[in-house]
Amino acid sequence: MEIKAYHPKYEKGWLQCRVLAFLSTAYYDNVLQEKENYKHPSIELVAIHQSKVVGLIDVEYETEKNQVCTGERGLGGMIWHLAVHPDYQRLQIGQHLLHRVENLAIEKGLTYLEAWTRDDNWVVDWYKKNDFRPVYAYLHVFMEGKSEMQHVKSEIKALRPVQTWAHYNGENEESIRQTFERVHTCTGLEKRLDDAKRL
Repeated sequence: MEIKAYHPKYEKGWLQCRVLAFLSTAYYDNVLQEKENYKHPSIELVAIHQSKVVGLIDVEYETEKNQVCTGERGLGGMIWHLAVHPDYQRLQIGQHLLHRVENLAIEKGLTYLEAWTRDDNWVVDWYKKNDFRPVYAYLHVFMEGKSEMQHVKSEIKALRPVQTWAHYNGENEESIRQTFERVHTCTGLEKRLDDAKRL
């Protein structure tokens, strides 16, 4: 396996790796047809095995505080995508990608990395094992069907929503979970790179 900088020639493999990796997670329906481009500078890496993309990581980072991330202490990098092909999981590919990103981020003067994930405990645990700490959480709420969509109104005449999803950061979490069938906790995690630098 070799870790390389992303190149557009890897786009098809990048998309396939991401969708297959996400199928077994709470992001199973978050499918992309094109790889994202970022407004700010980014670190984009792929893990290649026998000409196949088997892992990937994308981090968009700041040159000024709060351009991309939500933290308040220095410049951050947001992990938008981190995935390992199912046939290559548990081989520490994700860890290798993360460590390479951390080294590059430190070189660029970043002080922390930020990541957000839904309520797959194994994903949250993976981040914790890699020294990320949870800093915030809110709900992703998916709505469809007549009983759930009665809570959503359109201000445009003749436009009737039939499916939607929303963020909820209020105090009545239990009520939201009782009202809607598909609700995920979205957890924000942070890793201080100045701490990692001292290790």
